[in-house]
Amino acid sequence: MTYSMRNRLMTRRTFAAAAAAAMATALVGCSSGASDAQGASDEQSAQSTQEGQGAPAAAQSSLAPITFALDWTPNTNHTGLYVALEKSFYAEEGLDVLLVQPPDGDADALVGTKNAQVGMAFQDIMAGYLGSADPLPVTAIATVIQHNTSGIMSRQGEGIESAAGMAGKRYGTWDAPIERAIIENIVATDGGDPATIEFVPANSTDEVSGLRADQFDSVWVFAAWALQNAQVQGFPVDYFAIADINPVFDYYTPVIIANDEWLAEQPDQAKAFLRATAKGYEYAMAHPEEAVDILLKAAPEIDRDLALSSQEYLADQYVADAPAWGVIDPERWNAFYRWLNEEGVVETEIPDNTGFSNEYLPTA
Repeated sequence: MTYSMRNRLMTRRTFAAAAAAAMATALVGCSSGASDAQGASDEQSAQSTQEGQGAPAAAQSSLAPITFALDWTPNTNHTGLYVALEKSFYAEEGLDVLLVQPPDGDADALVGTKNAQVGMAFQDIMAGYLGSADPLPVTAIATVIQHNTSGIMSRQGEGIESAAGMAGKRYGTWDAPIERAIIENIVATDGGDPATIEFVPANSTDEVSGLRADQFDSVWVFAAWALQNAQVQGFPVDYFAIADINPVFDYYTPVIIANDEWLAEQPDQAKAFLRATAKGYEYAMAHPEEAVDILLKAAPEIDRDLALSSQEYLADQYVADAPAWGVIDPERWNAFYRWLNEEGVVETEIPDNTGFSNEYLPTA
């Protein structure tokens, strides 16, 4: 499983096409069996009860159904969601939450087209449609991790200990405009010549395999997964954080997004959802091993050593230096989009304070 596959940037038109395809394809219910994103609430409740998650069967009919679209296959970014299901935190808030895995990870499209109320997204990917003439109607209502934990990983000892070392070498790309602009910026900022980077497709099944097979010399990864994977496999790598080169890239990744119409019509449901979700991530912070066991119940295919290494790393990242889980700093959010505006990377300028809100988060 590779996190970098998520960082595809789509136009509004592409998202609409993806949503249409998703509606024609049965979604995989990651926590409660196969389900269509628009399945009836009775069917959804029965599935949740069958898996032993959420409230007892007698109470299921009174719970408000909410569909959450994952961005990719289950992983430690999602642990708090699975904990909240397992521990009945959602049921205690009067919610029957169904986690679904959309085709190709197009959570943004499903949330934007009201086929899911909430989902997992990334601030850089959101820029692809917020900065368009026809933006998706979604808002980030919480951040899962407080700081950008992505960086560049390479085979150890090949001179890519910092961004300047990427010059003249092969970088594994997914060919997105924002990605390329960031890579060129960090290389130039670090004193290298971005014009000499060879951009090659990053089409391996995971980053460690790609480096091992010499498909590229460096690749964008998330420290919580690919870097932990390299360590678990005993594969020696060099790594540096992107935000350490240019602080403007300390943007939010991943975030929880919600459909704007749902937020307007059901603000109390949104707040209840985030109260329960916050409890799930707080539990994962305090009990990483138990949280991994819960995640693996839903996704037994995940390597336990990798999941545990990742979860222990994230225990310090979910909140970090923020006042509480989920809080988005407006200055950091705006700084990244201002940079995109100045560089002309987005089609339409993204105004300050676009695309996020802290108002649905639990209050102290």
